[in-house]
Amino acid sequence: MKYTTKEAMIYSQRIAQLSKALWKAVERDWQTWIKPYDLNINEHHILWIAYHMKGATISDVAKFGVMHVSTAFNFSKKLEERGLLKFSKRDDDKRNTYVEVTEIGESLLDDMNDHYLDTKHAALDSSLPLKDIYGRFPEFMELMAVIRNIYGDDFMEIFEKGFRNLDQSLKEDEEVAYTEID
Repeated sequence: MKYTTKEAMIYSQRIAQLSKALWKAVERDWQTWIKPYDLNINEHHILWIAYHMKGATISDVAKFGVMHVSTAFNFSKKLEERGLLKFSKRDDDKRNTYVEVTEIGESLLDDMNDHYLDTKHAALDSSLPLKDIYGRFPEFMELMAVIRNIYGDDFMEIFEKGFRNLDQSLKEDEEVAYTEID
């Protein structure tokens, strides 16, 4: 496959700028949503991963959470201290440390999900015109292909498993939620 240096640089800069802009909006939305629960993004992400993977190792959390293993471990320890996660070893696997969400952690996640629309979500609100036009939210198939090529099939399998579990665990609201775009 041939490409020019100019094409490569423009593509790399475009994806960098778009990723950074989107991340800033998502980060702000995420922080606003979880702030009342005294969690940071890493802690929430770890809870979410542990909940949907049902028996994740710290390595799994780090891989899927796109964080260093020490980051995953340290934030998991903080969640354990709050009674939201518990650590375990398995009789057949003493080398890996597993994390599991406690009942208190599950209750917290359920409450957070119930109150998701209580805060503003710029990324969601900005996608609504596309949903109105196409009848669905953007699926980012090309972006997912790029991510698959960076992180591999295992990452994407975990990604899809997490969202299948999320889909099964959330109840469908009878009422359609609409938000206003400022």
